[in-house]
Amino acid sequence: MIRQASTADVPQLKDLMLSYIVDFYHQQKPNEDELVGLIHHLINNPSSGLQFVAEENGELLGFSTLYFTFSTLKVKKAAILNDLFVSPSARGIKIGEALFQKNVDYIRANDFASMTWETAKDNVVAQGLYNKMGGQLSEWLVYEIH
Repeated sequence: MIRQASTADVPQLKDLMLSYIVDFYHQQKPNEDELVGLIHHLINNPSSGLQFVAEENGELLGFSTLYFTFSTLKVKKAAILNDLFVSPSARGIKIGEALFQKNVDYIRANDFASMTWETAKDNVVAQGLYNKMGGQLSEWLVYEIH
């Protein structure tokens, strides 16, 4: 089942997010209180973004995070799919597809201009999923500064 995250999901969602951040992307472990604060912020402030979770028999198997912004060119809300992660033990059974589709359904049902996302250049598994789901490379280049 794919559904919007709730307060009851916080402990398992925190663990999934830590796996995503530390194990998958090899980033420094974040402050757990700050991570829990982010989850609560999204649950309590759905106008800024939200998270969907994939659940089976009470166990969270994956999550996605949408953050909201605006498109001046389209004069509508826009969404950024910031995260999409499936636990390694649950991969290969189309949970990633279901999570991705839930995000697409959400932005279409709520009249968003678009949903954008990015992935690491070497994450060919994710690129395969995004291509399969109808994603197209943007005409825009992504820059960043730290």
